Amino acid sequence: MNEGQKKQVPLRLSPKLYAALSAWAEEEFRSVNGQIEYLLTQCVRKREKGKDADEEEES
Repeated sequence: MNEGQKKQVPLRLSPKLYAALSAWAEEEFRSVNGQIEYLLTQCVRKREKGKDADEEEES
């Protein structure tokens, strides 16, 4: 896959979760899709930083 291409992923959400994400996205002027992508990106970055900290502690 090309670096610039985005992968489509079907996602099933409960109506309650979708409504919460939709309201949050609206507050931050994003689409629901954009909000989900933003949140997942933040989680991955946080996880990667945690791995770096764990590796430093082991040294």
